Amino acid sequence: MKTKTSPAPLRLVLASSSIYRRELLTRLCLHFETVSPEIDERAHAGELPAETAVRLAEQKARAVAHTHPDALVIGADQIADFQGRPIGKPRDDADAFEQLRALRGHTIVFHTAVALLNARTGSCRTALVDVVTTFRDVEDASLRAYLDRERPYDCAGSIKAEALGIALLTRIASDDPTALIGLPLIRLTDMLLAEGVNPLLPSR
Repeated sequence: MKTKTSPAPLRLVLASSSIYRRELLTRLCLHFETVSPEIDERAHAGELPAETAVRLAEQKARAVAHTHPDALVIGADQIADFQGRPIGKPRDDADAFEQLRALRGHTIVFHTAVALLNARTGSCRTALVDVVTTFRDVEDASLRAYLDRERPYDCAGSIKAEALGIALLTRIASDDPTALIGLPLIRLTDMLLAEGVNPLLPSR
């Protein structure tokens, strides 16, 4: 009588080229690999910023799952929302300076979405975490000094919150603080546990 063999455990894949998301995921002490998803990240006509973030997070996961059929694939996306208008990454230094000048003294929302796709079963879980941030009304010289030191041109809204950018903010409100940096680890842990992966009890 043949005994049934259990299927091989699923690999964990982060569908992202972001160094910030990679660094965040290492906090969970899980072995994972990273694959850059090749997708069109433009918003659809009439799409709200939060809707775009959720759609792109899932789309990134599905794009990578095509070549990783035995994996749990994590997709994530973040869009900064200023009064209903999305704010992307700056094109250059001048654009970053104008972004910061426009945001100072105002409150914006960072919509951070995460998706966990079981490529073996096709099951996909998604979550959206909002981070409400209020900017200091700082002078041009401080903005210029910040840009010269951090060069945050790969960050939405030119805010590198895990570094000196935190000094530009007076308030951060969210139930998942890691969402501001681009990957909500509390929500992701919920999803991983639902898939039988416990970061506190790593497989041997």
